[in-house]
Amino acid sequence: MTDKPKLYGFDGSTYVRTVKMVLRDKGLEHDQEQINVLEGEPKQPEHLERHPFGKVPVLDIDGVRIRETDAICRYLEETHPEPALVPGTAKERALMNEAISLINSYGYGALVGVAGYHLFPDFIGGQNDKVRAECIDNSKTLLSLLMKNRGEAKWLAGDQLSLADYFLGPIMFYVSLTPDADVLLKVPGISDWWTAMQDVEAFKATEPDLG
Repeated sequence: MTDKPKLYGFDGSTYVRTVKMVLRDKGLEHDQEQINVLEGEPKQPEHLERHPFGKVPVLDIDGVRIRETDAICRYLEETHPEPALVPGTAKERALMNEAISLINSYGYGALVGVAGYHLFPDFIGGQNDKVRAECIDNSKTLLSLLMKNRGEAKWLAGDQLSLADYFLGPIMFYVSLTPDADVLLKVPGISDWWTAMQDVEAFKATEPDLG
């Protein structure tokens, strides 16, 4: 491993984008090796040595290899605490942690299912209208709960940007490119959150090239 952090991951991955946003906020220069998910590269032997379940991102940093986005982001936050991406109060940290867990457990599959139907159907196993409808319903449930927890705050866990926003933002980017965006952005509260998210510098700087 080198002294400079090295990120293994495809720019089109929402989770890789989350890590890149945090690295940018923390001012950490890094090298990156593209591991193309859509072409099956994470399942190749070379990458399976890094992550035996064939997932991205993987980050080599400070002589340690870290797998899984949440673990990577928490490490970066602990070792480079400024600017803070974890709230200062126990209540807001709980909201952030709950949001990340909800997104990972229920939101990613649903929202990516919606986006994938339109943008990368082969990746999700083809266009299935029944599955699409289920994904839309589950996405509404997830977003409604996140907005209920958010209340009157600007961000998902309070008035300060947090890791929770950095998990949801890259996923919503893909949803925003689809005809189903109009339906999901009508969930009360999500539209103004999404508008604010699009103005975040780290979010703008890490937008994947879809050309």
